[in-house]
Amino acid sequence: MLGWAVTFLVIAIVAGIFGFTGVAGAATNIAWILFVLFLILFVVSLVMGKRPG
Repeated sequence: MLGWAVTFLVIAIVAGIFGFTGVAGAATNIAWILFVLFLILFVVSLVMGKRPG
């Protein structure tokens, strides 16, 4: 999921360089959502992994 976030971030940067502001904005929003979702799932997996069996 982090890989997808980085991919959309690169797409946003390239689109911004070429002047496609609509595409850049959409790709930035998607990258932000995926990154936040990744962080949430990462923290949840850390917490669940620390529980005694």
